[in-house]
Amino acid sequence: MVKFVEAKTLKDKVDVSTIGFGTHFTDYMFEMTYDEGQGWHDAQIIPYEDIKVSPANATLHYGQAIFEGMKAFRQGKDVVIFRTKDHLNRLNNSARILDIPPIDVDLVYDALHQLITIEKDWVPAQRGQSLYIRPFIFADDPYLGVNVAKRYKFYIILSPVAAYYAHGFAPVKIMVEDHYVRATKGGLGEAKTPANYAASLHAGLEAHKHGFDQVLWLDGIQHKYIGEVGSMNILFKIDGKIVTPALDGTILNGVTRRTVLAVARDWGMDVEERAISIDELVEDYKNGKLEEVFGSGTAAVISPVGVLGYKGEEMVIGDGKVGPFAQKMFNYITGLQSGLEKDVHGFIDKVTSVD
Repeated sequence: MVKFVEAKTLKDKVDVSTIGFGTHFTDYMFEMTYDEGQGWHDAQIIPYEDIKVSPANATLHYGQAIFEGMKAFRQGKDVVIFRTKDHLNRLNNSARILDIPPIDVDLVYDALHQLITIEKDWVPAQRGQSLYIRPFIFADDPYLGVNVAKRYKFYIILSPVAAYYAHGFAPVKIMVEDHYVRATKGGLGEAKTPANYAASLHAGLEAHKHGFDQVLWLDGIQHKYIGEVGSMNILFKIDGKIVTPALDGTILNGVTRRTVLAVARDWGMDVEERAISIDELVEDYKNGKLEEVFGSGTAAVISPVGVLGYKGEEMVIGDGKVGPFAQKMFNYITGLQSGLEKDVHGFIDKVTSVD
């Protein structure tokens, strides 16, 4: 049973087209607590407010935390979520890697539906806009010591958002990083944990200084094999095939990545999940086989890549324009989310209707 604590006052709704990504939040959030010996308990929907933690909070000092990101959309009068349980199951995979107690997916699924139903008027109606959903768990032990925590807090907060990139659906410039390392096998690479994002910040700043939007990581041992971009998986169209790095424990098992691969196979395309080296990619570019490069992720859906920078040289992909496959995939997935495309895979999860 999820308890509901009603807010005394509600916020004014915002014009989503005028705000950045993840800057405004709705009236309510979901909260749940874990204590060793008691399990997860006290599930409740409460007014959105600051979280009070001890200065000795274990996460602040040792970083035991995980999170997810998904979106709710308007389809006419209906409110839907894209691949809800896939995201919640991935949260549990991150929990396994960080030794955090797993959530009951069905309980959280129902609680999220209840939360979205309460906050349905916050779901933007324009195509390209959505209600971003951020579940997260962090250790809440109030003492210093490098241990697996005995107490955790779980929250879900909601934020109305427009497009992730201010410039909209346009090619980005990506720098291939061959010095700094984000993840290695046996580490936290496949977990959606703050540590992975903290590890990417310095290289990202260096890339920005050179005019690039994001970093494409190489493997941490040989600096040879392609991994992922800081905020998305990476995919290539090479000689008519869709090629993407295999899941080897160092990259996130992206829900949008899985969507792209499933749809590409439906369209009759050859799909390869395998190790791909930067040298192979450069050679394919020189031979004219590298037709398109694009990223995939919840926030931006599809991000076409117009320029890849490597060792001081720039590879201009498809004349720096959006490739036809990336455009078609973007149109299809956003069409699924907005209700313009038929959902043959069961990706769309109806929550409620707006009056």
